[in-house]
Amino acid sequence: MIKYTPLLLLAVLLSACNAKRTKNDSAEQPILTVTMEPQRYFTEAIAGNKFNVISMVPKGSSPETYDPTPSQLVALGDSKAYLRIGYIGFEQTWMERLLDNTPHLQVFDTSKGIDLIMDTSHNHTGNCQHGESGVEPHIWSSTTNALIIARNTYKALTQLDSQNEPYYLNRYDSLCHQIQETDSIVRQLLATPGTAHAFMIYHPALSYFARDYGLHQIAIEEGGKEPSPAHLKELINLCKAEGVRVIFVQPEFDRRNAEIIAEQTGTRVVPINPLSYNWQEELVNVAKALSE
Repeated sequence: MIKYTPLLLLAVLLSACNAKRTKNDSAEQPILTVTMEPQRYFTEAIAGNKFNVISMVPKGSSPETYDPTPSQLVALGDSKAYLRIGYIGFEQTWMERLLDNTPHLQVFDTSKGIDLIMDTSHNHTGNCQHGESGVEPHIWSSTTNALIIARNTYKALTQLDSQNEPYYLNRYDSLCHQIQETDSIVRQLLATPGTAHAFMIYHPALSYFARDYGLHQIAIEEGGKEPSPAHLKELINLCKAEGVRVIFVQPEFDRRNAEIIAEQTGTRVVPINPLSYNWQEELVNVAKALSE
């Protein structure tokens, strides 16, 4: 049997009370639902302790193909609002059904105001809610877009909870400063002499990043599928012609084709995760890989 000294017993009791209080506080917070982890980062940065933010697409899952679990569909009814990222596959497939099941749910589109890239070569979205097709959906992989997402999130929070607007404004200003600092770091890295200005990536998730910084993104997948042998040969030749030194591969995709190209061209295969909650770290790591 474990023996507790009086001081140790007191510490255990206080710890239990604090854990219970934290759990209760979290339970009392109104719930906000967002689509994915990078978006949860922006929302939590501004919402602070005023909301409990939940992602529909969990860590390690693709927001283009994920199907929600029955328990998630039930839990969504407890949310005060849904903040969508814009045009990702999950939203195009599920948004209408989600709203049919939760008609009370307020929905805010955090992509509003972003200069969208139209891309008809990859079937990301299917039938878009706004009648537009071929929208490149990875809007969060951009500091320019991140500022717009942050602004839209701030506006949504103040509409949902106007009495705490000063609190949200302070945190929004802090987030904008962090985004601008990230942009400055990325620009300094990409200004390093000898930095590669073309890169390959299995799934084209860095289109907006490439536009921000004048880079050329070359996707390995062809029409959302693995490349044919003929296309793979074309990619090897293009890799050499463009002076590509880095091939980025996301964890949810097979890296065999990237490794074949790397073996033929002497390039490096670098793992990245654009779906990570650690949004700033991922963008900086991409820039570091290109500058090395």
